[in-house]
Amino acid sequence: MLGIRLSSLLRQFNISSTRLYSMSSSSTTLSPGPLENAIREKLTTLLQPTSITITNDSWQHRHHTAMREQGGGNGETHFSLQIVSKVFEKKTTMQRHRMVYSALTDEFGEGLHALTLKTKTEAEMEAAG
Repeated sequence: MLGIRLSSLLRQFNISSTRLYSMSSSSTTLSPGPLENAIREKLTTLLQPTSITITNDSWQHRHHTAMREQGGGNGETHFSLQIVSKVFEKKTTMQRHRMVYSALTDEFGEGLHALTLKTKTEAEMEAAG
């Protein structure tokens, strides 16, 4: 019941649940966790991106069976990554994604469960506006 009321209030004020979470978590979580730091460090070294945005989406998945079995996960299980790099030039989306997944093999062994990837070149970002 409370979830339904909260949902309707969020719609009424045009606030997404993601924005609500980021607003609340930004005041409580001042720094990224060790897994996020490792992701950023490895991908920055490998891809030398002109832009990299990492969003921790783990809170959205804490109720999934696999995450419940881990006690809700460690808070660093699901991430969205947006990466802009010259290294992606002349590579297919599949090749780009394989590069990222290969770089993060250790992190998947340490609890990383899923990634949402947007991998672009500078030219693709400029064309998108």
